[in-house]
Amino acid sequence: METSSSFQWTSSDTVPSNFILPENKRPHLSQDSVLSSIPIIDLENYTDDDIPSSILEKISKACEEYGFFQIINHGIPEELCNRMMDAITKLFESMPPEERKQFFTTDLTKQVKLFNYYINTDSANTTQDKVQMWSESFSHPWHPVDDTSHLLPGNPPYYREVFGEYAKEIYELMNRLLRLISQGLGLEKDCLKKRVGEHPSLDAQSNYYPPCPEPELTLGLNVHTDLNALTVLRQSPGVTGLQVIKDGEWVAVDFVPNAFVINLGDQIQVLSNGRYKSVHHRAVTNKEQRRVTLAMFYGPNRDSVIGPIEELVDEHHPPLYRNYRYSEFQDEFFRQVGTRRMVKEAFQLTKCS
Repeated sequence: METSSSFQWTSSDTVPSNFILPENKRPHLSQDSVLSSIPIIDLENYTDDDIPSSILEKISKACEEYGFFQIINHGIPEELCNRMMDAITKLFESMPPEERKQFFTTDLTKQVKLFNYYINTDSANTTQDKVQMWSESFSHPWHPVDDTSHLLPGNPPYYREVFGEYAKEIYELMNRLLRLISQGLGLEKDCLKKRVGEHPSLDAQSNYYPPCPEPELTLGLNVHTDLNALTVLRQSPGVTGLQVIKDGEWVAVDFVPNAFVINLGDQIQVLSNGRYKSVHHRAVTNKEQRRVTLAMFYGPNRDSVIGPIEELVDEHHPPLYRNYRYSEFQDEFFRQVGTRRMVKEAFQLTKCS
């Protein structure tokens, strides 16, 4: 895997060989679906006490059919989101080389890391064992109350401050979403939050996708599902790159002003006994514009026990997954590094519909 600590490789008019995917793994962008994008749900600043049933029905349908939706009128100030995205962009483009070197690693188990994703090719048509994705990622833990600023880079100088503000707002939004998703399943509001467990695992990952001279040859991020329970994603303005699989076709997740992309992770698919979906998605590149995203992850801690919620299991809906500790799931996730991960499938008791 390429471990360069700069974006010098992006200045070429062609894609370097270590980024070129085998033919069967390329994005084939001309074949993307012409279907409309994922559902957009207007929360209209409703409180939990007056949320209309129509909103719950829209959320439930999106979770069943797409595993993704976008939300608008969510209550988080656009000005804060813009400052956060500006700080992330500067982090990737302006971090001093000595600080970049401090965070750069190939060990994906590290808590705080600047890294590149790759895939194993296993192909006779390429001389490379691994192909690097056309992106760079920065990941670290977060907490809505506890101070994690000492873990974060000192450049840009305001990254630590704005991230702390952003984390508090996102945590409240996540709790609200978990309540709405629980109600969509016909469960008590706090059911999913309780089942994910106390002291959730909270991680942030920002991704930087430079312009790519030949987008058909590579990917920004490989096809994957999120291993956690819930992801709240912010996309940079005016650039489309995220795609989700729907009915066997890739559907672009269009940029919507001041919206968050919400996607369900593997743990909610398991907890919902397969009713709600954790869907494969990927990031593609483009020739003209850089793209920046920030994903905030909410998941169980390593000791949490996850399995289908009892109220969702009956003689007509037998359990599709066995119970497991989340540490088992994480171990399987890292065992499948470099592949099109199929982690939750390793815990299936029967084939999902």
